Amino acid sequence: MLKRNITLFLISLTLSVSACGINPVTKKREFQVISEAQEISIGTKNYSPARQSQGGDYTLDPELTAYVQSIGNKLAAVSDRKLPYEFTIINDSVPNAWAMPGGKIAFNRGLLYELNNEAELAAVMGHEMVHAAARHGAQGMERGILMQGAMIAVGLASKDNNYSNLIVGGAQLGAKLATSKYGRDAESEADLYGMRYMKKAGYDPASAVTLQETFVRLSKDQKSSFIDGLFASHPPSMERVNANKATLSEIGAGGELGKEVYAQKIAKLKATQSAYKAYDNGVKALSEKSFDKATTLAKQAVAIEPREARFQELLGDIALAQKKSAVAITHYDKAIQLQPNYFKPHVQAGLALFNLGRKAEAEQYLKEGNALLPTAPSHYLLGKMAEERGDLKMALENFSIAADSNSEIGRQSSAEYVRLDLPLHPSQHLQASTQTDNYGNLYAVVSNPTVVAIGRVQVKVVQLDANTGRVVGESQPLFILGIDSGKRAEVIVPDLRLHSPQELKFYRVLVESVVLGH
Repeated sequence: MLKRNITLFLISLTLSVSACGINPVTKKREFQVISEAQEISIGTKNYSPARQSQGGDYTLDPELTAYVQSIGNKLAAVSDRKLPYEFTIINDSVPNAWAMPGGKIAFNRGLLYELNNEAELAAVMGHEMVHAAARHGAQGMERGILMQGAMIAVGLASKDNNYSNLIVGGAQLGAKLATSKYGRDAESEADLYGMRYMKKAGYDPASAVTLQETFVRLSKDQKSSFIDGLFASHPPSMERVNANKATLSEIGAGGELGKEVYAQKIAKLKATQSAYKAYDNGVKALSEKSFDKATTLAKQAVAIEPREARFQELLGDIALAQKKSAVAITHYDKAIQLQPNYFKPHVQAGLALFNLGRKAEAEQYLKEGNALLPTAPSHYLLGKMAEERGDLKMALENFSIAADSNSEIGRQSSAEYVRLDLPLHPSQHLQASTQTDNYGNLYAVVSNPTVVAIGRVQVKVVQLDANTGRVVGESQPLFILGIDSGKRAEVIVPDLRLHSPQELKFYRVLVESVVLGH
């Protein structure tokens, strides 16, 4: 389905460029399949879906985003590779940062709480910039093309929603790229050249050493929130600390720290940190079905920062979990008004409206959610509604997309797809063959590898000419009753006996029609 399309897209890259090139940062010769233009295209297409899948953009303090972008621009000006770099802040409390091919870089809100000055932010940013400039993401994709034909995976990093493993379609690639883990060599290169970028941009590279030392200390504390974020994809070590110290001795300490300006720029964010702490605890309480506690925490968050859409979204999730769909919709609508371009409240509102039987309204919300980030729940419900109005083509299309998800709803969508498509194209789903017994009796055998039970299968057996392979005879319609999922059954072909087992290769079973059920 869509996974196959992405696979073919990535493999097709090998047909258009040379397999050799010079790394723009290290200047080493390396295997290269993905061109710079393709890197930029991949990053551009997947940047927005990746940000959606990680929690959406943090939009309440545009000045803070502009500040982060300004630091990125300083580093970009001295980088070894000129790319269309972009920098944004993700609305997630887990300390993390990531880079995609083509220079698309993001920092979680939670990381900014933990840094002490502008130089430390520049250290993290320089590191991520090198991942893009030195083609580390592209190299991972190229290794995937060589080893398995594609680099496909599903998964949302955010742990504060119920959409883990529910991304479908091309957005799967963006989610994978945003959560990629790099090898030791790539991490070392990012440390080395990132510190050089810092120095050239006027920042004190000593901050990269002290920051890495802090990370090593925090990594020993398994309760640190860094464990779920930055350390998962960028594991710290004393080896990296020592390498950074060696780099520092080479390029020299000294430069801007920017402690005061950093404190000033993140002051608004710090002022609302308690609201996001209440929100995170509220999400946890909801996952434990502590509805009253979750509601109290969500309302605390709203009282501190009423402009944050995620807090209204949480209130909607609580109401939806309590089967109060009408109440949930009011909160989701508020969330959408506060931040129209985040996918989740659109999807959740669509689910709530579907529960209330307001299908036309639900369809609109679900389509809006899919335009921002396609998910299995949205496509599954759109498939169900299309089937109800008799549009089997649209139902099959939506079930097919939803089945791409590695989740329970993905498996359910796959079953729905088979249920609708099996009667239309039975030979594409069932396996048919011939066999004979010791007496020469010929049997038509049908295996059912699908998840759907078969009530009746109509088949016929055709005989092929030994020389031309053309059909020279056929049986009357034959019927096999009751084939459960994963089972097989057979029917004897009347009035026909083979003289030797070798004759079996001249007979074929054609599946003509199927009736579902027992």
